[in-house]
Amino acid sequence: MSELLQRLQNYRADECASRPMVAGKLTRVIGLTLEAVGCRAAVGSLCRVETLQGSIDAEVVGFEGEKLYLMPSEQVKGVIPGARVQPLSEQYGIPVGMELLGRVIDGVGRPLDGLGRIITRQKATLGGTRINPLHRKPISLPLDVGVESINALMTVGQGQRMGLFAGSGVGKSVLLGMMTRGTVADVVVVALIGERGREVKEFIEDILGDEGRSRSVVVVSPADTSPLMRIKGSETALTIAEFFRDQGLNVLLLMDSLTRYAQAQREVALAVGEPPATKGYPPSVFAKMPLLVERAGNGGDGQGSITAFFTVLAEGDDLQDPVADASRAILDGHLVLSRELADSGHYPAVDIERSISRVMPMITSEEHQNYARLFKQSYALYQQNRDLISIGAYQQGADPRIDQAIAMKPALDKFLIQGMKEVIHYDLCLQNLQMVTTPLLGGNG
Repeated sequence: MSELLQRLQNYRADECASRPMVAGKLTRVIGLTLEAVGCRAAVGSLCRVETLQGSIDAEVVGFEGEKLYLMPSEQVKGVIPGARVQPLSEQYGIPVGMELLGRVIDGVGRPLDGLGRIITRQKATLGGTRINPLHRKPISLPLDVGVESINALMTVGQGQRMGLFAGSGVGKSVLLGMMTRGTVADVVVVALIGERGREVKEFIEDILGDEGRSRSVVVVSPADTSPLMRIKGSETALTIAEFFRDQGLNVLLLMDSLTRYAQAQREVALAVGEPPATKGYPPSVFAKMPLLVERAGNGGDGQGSITAFFTVLAEGDDLQDPVADASRAILDGHLVLSRELADSGHYPAVDIERSISRVMPMITSEEHQNYARLFKQSYALYQQNRDLISIGAYQQGADPRIDQAIAMKPALDKFLIQGMKEVIHYDLCLQNLQMVTTPLLGGNG
């Protein structure tokens, strides 16, 4: 029976392979979606749609009976009823190679920097290859990101996947730029997904700079591109990072933002009729987020690593937003940026009370963990009594621990504040942490 079933499957595969690509026609345009009949194409394959202004590519995102739902990769103009729809045999192929370093590309690998074509020996498809979790190397080494508060108090491991949670305008992009310049990594892949066009040029020229750009690949799918291109931009960035990881290199991946990727998935899903579930997000969005995130991390034997930072936009500073809540569950830790700290001129505005690195206990010494714990305890104790201290309701001498926290507060703040262009390496961070927390040892000994 199994042999007969195998022969039947082989016959069907041969039949599909020999079947010519029959063109169909466009019947309807609804919102972002094109509907076509008369052609057969698999979900995820490409079709070419003829318009009055030339042809555009569209991807099959769903079907109903003989009707195909297509999502165009660019703005739809000049489409007429009955327009020709031709299925294509090729898939999105992304050029991968060392030639990408220093370049800026769009969501499907086309250059945006005016430096000419990108000619590489290899191309890669966007799907990626799933790694058996038992074959991944464990996270065992700390990664120097050049930011003192992160290195010392939320130590990041090589191959870790971290979330950067914040509302708008509290310094996410600046912190990403600081980590780009300060991180010890062979290659940096930056994905700017759904950002304002103005911010893209500012990030590349001002925050990334010439030095950071020389070892970086920047993938750009700004807010005015189609949702399909924003999704492809995210997948392209992971595909490029995977290529460099497979060459044995250590990669830093910065994606700004995971929220825009989820919103693009929502637009596509709603356009093809999937019902909304959680605050307007269809279930497929939360199924596809881990598929993207899990592609980062350590590789197997002979491979390198992808250490990833995904920014998550907290709408209205609400960390219980569905995307933020789902992201925390699938990431290896989170850094929360505080608007209150940013408004007071405290940069980077990392809220150390709400931030955590889940792999820090495995990659740091017990002494380092003790110093970090003393630092956080003193900082948290002051924050808990801040209102009483501010209005003068607390009387000095009432609690020796609070007295010590008040005395230590200026030193703790100085430790946490760092200039945008300043890089503080890991070993120096540990020395500074030990110096700051040594006075606390007596009160906690």
